[in-house]
Amino acid sequence: MSKNKQPAPAAPKEPGLLISLVPIFSVFILLLLALIKYDVDIQIPLIIASVISGLISALVLKNPWKDIEKGIIDSITNAMQAILIACIISLIIGSWISGGIVPSIIYYGLKILSPRFFLVTCLIVCSVISISTGSSWTTAGTLGVAMVGIGISMGIPAPVTAGCVVSGAYFGDKMSPFSDTTNLAPAVSGTTIFAHIRHMMYTTGVSYALACVAFMILNLRYTAGNDNSGTIARVSRDLADNFVVSPLLLLPLLILFLMIYFKTPAIPGLIFSVALGIFCAVCVQHQGITEIGTALSYGYTSKTGNQVLDDLLTKGGLQNMMWTVSLILCSLTFGGIMHQSGMLHTIGENILKLAKGNRGLIVATGFTAIVINFICGEQYLSILLTGKMYKEEYEKRDLAPQNLSRALEDFGTITSPLIPWTTCAVAMSTYLGVPTVQYLPYAFFNLLNPLVAIAFAVLGITIRKRSEVPPEDIVSAGSDVPDVF
Repeated sequence: MSKNKQPAPAAPKEPGLLISLVPIFSVFILLLLALIKYDVDIQIPLIIASVISGLISALVLKNPWKDIEKGIIDSITNAMQAILIACIISLIIGSWISGGIVPSIIYYGLKILSPRFFLVTCLIVCSVISISTGSSWTTAGTLGVAMVGIGISMGIPAPVTAGCVVSGAYFGDKMSPFSDTTNLAPAVSGTTIFAHIRHMMYTTGVSYALACVAFMILNLRYTAGNDNSGTIARVSRDLADNFVVSPLLLLPLLILFLMIYFKTPAIPGLIFSVALGIFCAVCVQHQGITEIGTALSYGYTSKTGNQVLDDLLTKGGLQNMMWTVSLILCSLTFGGIMHQSGMLHTIGENILKLAKGNRGLIVATGFTAIVINFICGEQYLSILLTGKMYKEEYEKRDLAPQNLSRALEDFGTITSPLIPWTTCAVAMSTYLGVPTVQYLPYAFFNLLNPLVAIAFAVLGITIRKRSEVPPEDIVSAGSDVPDVF
């Protein structure tokens, strides 16, 4: 008698739109309840949403657990470099405050910068530094921290300056040929990096000009008729009394930017910056090993007696970054399940069905990039998945790949620091000491850029056909983009 054969496991099902939207609505409602009503950290709603999406994937769509687990691990693996960089920058903040580098930047910034034009100056300086380095995170974690301190000393609230720092940092990140996202978007779309940057100048330039005007007007609200000279003098005096302040302490900032400009690998370059901070703490500030070790582990604790200054300079440290890392991991877990199960793909396909005409296609591309940012919490996935999803459709409609690459950045890169649980937003809020929901209304460039991009798409401005661009601007689309999934 033949043995009974075990039934073969059921093949995974293709998810429908309604079942794919269940985790999205769940995470949206849970996050609103956590943030508005119950004051619960947003890791918990993301964990619950991950459980919901995992149950749907396993029980409804019949995906085996090993595939679900692989989706989670792949999602986290692809963001691991960003997580490591976030941790190292937290060490930089602790060591640079302990070493007097950040206090020196604030001290000399108060001497040089005019309160009347501070926000516009902050925007431009952060933009230039971010273009030079290609890193919004490094700009915010070093110069941005000092800018927030200078703004507070001038009577400008921290959320306002933080929004300005984020605007400048992401303008530079978006337009820099050294930026990861600026290289990834054209690679996945099928164009060259400089063709991509040239095409972005239209929407990005208009958005940046509008942001400059907005910050000029906002600056008047806080400085018109206000004499902040007494506050500035007091902060400068407290800094000089509690730290050794010297122009030479500005050199580590210059060295960091030079290393990134000359394409020193990010992680070794940032670790060297930590070493510079430790050197300054020992040799200039004359701090002991215990004090420095505590600053690196738990952040620097400022005891100047000036409450505003103490709140600003009490930050950094590896352990203080662990909350941020836990949020990133929870977000990536949810995004990994949504992608592996095919629910994310189903949502994208249905968005594409609504794209009527070329203008609708560009708007649909942008909306998809924002949705993936919302679901996956990672700008690289937003660019990569959206680009792969729509590239063929752009080719079918004879649209130049620059249209796709620009949309990926106008919506994917730019909105990433505005969604509280994305890797970018948690990094910005941690470095600058301002929650995302507080700086969001003042991140004018990030808010305006998607709106300007929609206006350009609807009006048909600068939408290029493949025949209208030089042949050398079109390459084998995505040929050098690894299929990480």
